[in-house]
Amino acid sequence: MLAAYRSKFRVGLVAALAPLAVLTGLALFWSAGARAQGDLPDYVIAEFGAPPAIPAGPLPQALREAVETAFVVSAEGALWGPEQEAALAQVAASGDPRLAWIIADFLRFITQRDLHVSLAQAAAALLGQDLPSERYWGFVTDRLMAWDVPAPPDYLRVKRVIFTSVIPGWEKIFVDGDVDWRHVSWGGVLIDDRPYDQTDEVCNCIPAADNPPVSSAAEATWLKDEDIVFGIAVNGEYRAYPRRIMEVREMVNDTLGGRHLGIPYCTLCGSAQAYFTDRLPDGIERPVLRTSGLLIRSNKVMYDITSHSVFDTFLGRAVTGPLWEKGVRLEQASVVTSDWGSWRKAHPETTVLVEALALGRDFDFRNTRDADGPIFPVGDVDPRLPVHEDVIGVITESGKAVAFRRSAALLALRRGEQIAFENIRLALDAGGIRAVDADGTNLGSHQAFWFAWSQFHPDTALWPE
Repeated sequence: MLAAYRSKFRVGLVAALAPLAVLTGLALFWSAGARAQGDLPDYVIAEFGAPPAIPAGPLPQALREAVETAFVVSAEGALWGPEQEAALAQVAASGDPRLAWIIADFLRFITQRDLHVSLAQAAAALLGQDLPSERYWGFVTDRLMAWDVPAPPDYLRVKRVIFTSVIPGWEKIFVDGDVDWRHVSWGGVLIDDRPYDQTDEVCNCIPAADNPPVSSAAEATWLKDEDIVFGIAVNGEYRAYPRRIMEVREMVNDTLGGRHLGIPYCTLCGSAQAYFTDRLPDGIERPVLRTSGLLIRSNKVMYDITSHSVFDTFLGRAVTGPLWEKGVRLEQASVVTSDWGSWRKAHPETTVLVEALALGRDFDFRNTRDADGPIFPVGDVDPRLPVHEDVIGVITESGKAVAFRRSAALLALRRGEQIAFENIRLALDAGGIRAVDADGTNLGSHQAFWFAWSQFHPDTALWPE
C-alpha cells in the first residue's frame, strides 16, 4: 500500500533544492519573540550542539500558505510538483525551526531519493545543521527532540493529514488529547484494527493475540531452559509469555486468575508490561489493546479497538478518546523477566503460551536489530546509565519513580542484601526480580531499557546512585 502511495508522487518533476549554503543565506522571516533554548543540560549541548533561536507566535500568512501547499495539498493529492518545490524552498528559508517538525513527519514516508534529500536539506537549513551522509530523518528528529523545539501552530491538523493520507486507519487516533504529537512517529508497520478474538485472522500488521491457547509446563518441550519468558502471577495462577512469541505478537489480551489483562511488549524498549483491563468504572467496556503502528520516542503506541482511545503504553493511562475524557488509568500487574528453566522450577504449576503463536518465527531483536542502540530517534537520554541498560522500574507510594539497575540488584539480592526505597522492597522471583511493598504485596514493576524508563520518568531516582 505504501509503495502504491509513493508511486503516485510525480517525482519526475522534482529538482534538487538550492544547496544548503544558499538556503541558509536567504532572508529569514522571524515572528515576534524569537528565543533560544538556553536551559538545556550540558550533555545535550555536548552531543547535539547548540540549538537555533526559535521564533514564537503565529506563522505569517504567506508561510501558512507555503506549508499548506508543500505538505497538506501534496499529501491529500499524492503529488509533488513545481508548486510544492517552491513552497518547500519558502519554508526552508523562513528561519522558523518549528517547521522542521512537519518536514520530519513528511520525510518519514518518502523513499524517493531526490525528494528525500530535498526535504532533509530544508530541515537542516531550519536547524542550522550540516547533514550527515545518511539517516537524515533520525538526524533531524533526534535534534528536534533533544532541543525540545516547540511544535508550529496548527501542527496536529497538518500531521494528521500527512499520516492518514498513508494509512487511513489512523483517522480516529490523530485527535486532540494529552499527547505530545511532536514525538509520535511511524514505526514502519500498519495498524492492527482487527476485531476482538481474531488471533488467527491474517493481517498486514503486528497481530495481537486474544485469549491465547496455553499448555502445561510439561507439554512445552519446545522451550529451552535459557529461553527468556515474561512471568505473570494473578490470584495464585502463573503464566509464562515467551519472548519468542511476544516479539511476533507484541500485544496479548488474556485472562489469568479471574482477571482480564492487556499485555504489551515493546521490542524497542525491552519492556513487557501487564495491565488489568477489568474492574473499571461503570459504563466502560473492557479495553481491547492493539498495536497502532506508531511510536513515541521509540516506544510503541497502543490503543483500544473498542473506543479508539490511545493509551500511554508505559504509564497505562488513556491519553485520547472517550477513555481519556473519563480519566481511565489501568492498574499495572507485575511482570518478571526470567528464563524458562528458572520460572518453571519456581512455579511448576505454570501455564505457558503455545508455540504455534510464534507463527514459525524466532526473532531476537535485542541481540540483532537493536544491538547497537535504538533504531528510532529518541532524542537526548539521561546519561547516568547506558541507553540499553536493564532497569527494574516502579512507582513508590508517594508517586516517585525509581529505577533499579538490574545487574547490580541481582548481585545484591543473591548476597542476601536488602534493597529498599521508600515503601519498595525488591525480591528475587524465579530468576528475576519483582518489587513488593513491606507486606509482600506486588507493586506492578517491570523491566525496561534505561532510555525508555528515563524518558517517561525524567525525574526518576536511580539505585544505586
